[in-house]
Amino acid sequence: MSAAPRYLHLDGFPTEAPPNDGRPYFEFDPQGAWRISQGSALLDVETVCVELHSAFKQAIMKGVPYDDLVYRLPPFVSIAGHNSEAPISRVIFEKALVETAAFPELNRFLYLYDCQHLVASIQECAKEIEQLVGEFYFTFNTESFFYPPMKHQDGLRYSSSPVTTKLSAYLSFIFVRMHSLLDYTVKVAIEAEHLRRDFRKYPRLSSLSAQYGDRKRVSFNGEAGTLFESCEFLITVETLRNHIIHDGLLDDMPKAYERIEGGVAVEKFVLLPDMTGGRFDRSVNRNLFFGGEDRINLRLPALVAEFQSRQVETLTRVMSILGAMA
Repeated sequence: MSAAPRYLHLDGFPTEAPPNDGRPYFEFDPQGAWRISQGSALLDVETVCVELHSAFKQAIMKGVPYDDLVYRLPPFVSIAGHNSEAPISRVIFEKALVETAAFPELNRFLYLYDCQHLVASIQECAKEIEQLVGEFYFTFNTESFFYPPMKHQDGLRYSSSPVTTKLSAYLSFIFVRMHSLLDYTVKVAIEAEHLRRDFRKYPRLSSLSAQYGDRKRVSFNGEAGTLFESCEFLITVETLRNHIIHDGLLDDMPKAYERIEGGVAVEKFVLLPDMTGGRFDRSVNRNLFFGGEDRINLRLPALVAEFQSRQVETLTRVMSILGAMA
């Protein structure tokens, strides 16, 4: 494969110079990822998550000499059971809890780090999605849909190959991880509104078994602009995720299309099934129709951007709840 191009595009045709048509494109950044030129709110998600870490600390540690205690806290308390940097078993963890039971506010610290673990999960999942989007467009722009590359007759043709399988896998996992963020965000919101106050023993999280369907337990459920709004966008995310997890692929044979003119590809695209109101157009057992020719490669960044915007709005509301408790 030749050297990677400097700019990737939604239409699948990379360039060595940035476009001047105002359309979004991807550029490789020093951290080793393809970043979109406009629309991403990942930094805003990261910022509000950092603030949430602090907000949970302020609310849970209210009235406690946190700064005096945290530097003497046994190291396992913050990471054991959450992080591979503490390679200990459950048995050793529980033994350590018994041995350090006299440490002041031990159970409060354990609970704090459990809440912050929920926030960290949102941070990492949001980064995963943005990375997956970049990988999707890198493959879409730089890898031949058919191997070995060859000249094709003019017209519209599709390819089904390891490369198109990879594109399908990226696309599917993006929607699956979006739904993961819906679950994680419900947990954070429920926990903020139902913070534990009794630390005589190590408390269970209020949101321990909560999932997206439990958003009705959140005070601002249904609010416009949040991830808890009942709207076509979020119904679409749920529909796609549920189909991928429970029913099958988004195309029974993953493929990508090319329009050939003069022996050269002039258009490339990947299709998403027809949907109305966020749900697949269905006829009895059939629900993967492609009459609308929805080119998901042209819309994917906008979908992710809307999700990120709603993520920020939702977490900002959680921040307000915690702030009222501090």
